[in-house]
Amino acid sequence: MTEIPRDTLQEQTFYEQVGGEATFRRLVHRFYEGVAGDELLRPMYPEEDLGPAEERFALFLMQYWGGPRTYSDHRGHPRLRMRHAPFRVDRAAHDAWLSHMRVAVDELELAPEHERQLWDYMTYAAASMINTAD
Repeated sequence: MTEIPRDTLQEQTFYEQVGGEATFRRLVHRFYEGVAGDELLRPMYPEEDLGPAEERFALFLMQYWGGPRTYSDHRGHPRLRMRHAPFRVDRAAHDAWLSHMRVAVDELELAPEHERQLWDYMTYAAASMINTAD
């Protein structure tokens, strides 16, 4: 873990504080490695190649955390719930998603405050995507 001077933290976005594009690409790549072998989640990705989904998710997260606005420039407003509406997202899918994301976040080895902030967002986002009762 790299220690970041406190005065720098206030001037940088979260995106910059955690290492920018490279960090988010590592996170999302590791996440999709888990999804690729997941019997519950993999069918939610109709494309044979997960590469396009990985790219969309990386761009979304980079923008959300203060990086380039490439996601919105190409896809418009994220509308996450609407984009996930065609898929059955129940508690089991939620748990599987978070399981793969936990591995990916842990492998980043972020500073504790960054890890906590990122994980809080991921748990909130996963819960908000549930659209099917158990």
